[in-house]
Amino acid sequence: MLGILVAAIGFAWAGMVIILIAAAIATFFRDPERVASSPLDAVLSGADGKVCDVREGPLPGGPRDEIYRQVSVFMSPLNVHVNRAPMGGEVLAVKHTAGEFRAAFRDDASDHNERNLMTFADSRHRPYAMVQVAGYLARRIVCRIRRGERVERGQRVGLIMFGSRVDHFIPREYRIAVNIGDRVRAGETVIGEPG
Repeated sequence: MLGILVAAIGFAWAGMVIILIAAAIATFFRDPERVASSPLDAVLSGADGKVCDVREGPLPGGPRDEIYRQVSVFMSPLNVHVNRAPMGGEVLAVKHTAGEFRAAFRDDASDHNERNLMTFADSRHRPYAMVQVAGYLARRIVCRIRRGERVERGQRVGLIMFGSRVDHFIPREYRIAVNIGDRVRAGETVIGEPG
């Protein structure tokens, strides 16, 4: 509305800039409904974006001998930034770690950037985790869950502002169902399947 008003009083260029900024912000904060049609034992992506890393490793700051399968998803500023639970279960812990704001697609972002680690236990009491990693543009991580709560697969658990990354850590008995470069959607795309 402000952009149209500014353009109407003779400042067309400024009005167009205001309209474009408003459209970009509205696009960023969109939150579409998602329905998973995959089997209940499949692990879903917790973020929209592009798979930027697939490997095995420990949780950030966790015991080096507890190894998980890791799938990292980079979210550009154009992706939906609402994060969703990859599996159902109980929230075991939520831990925020202050850090830097390096480019989120870099491999070392998980270790150095500001992040929020959410640890869960699935229905069979197997631990899994999701890490919200702030990126170069992102300066705020929102987490909407607390220790002791139960989450459903695909449930909204938070969001990260303006370009960031989500690392998924799933039990090793699952096989990874995506490859680096694949596009995924939170609450819909299967990233892990029982082995």
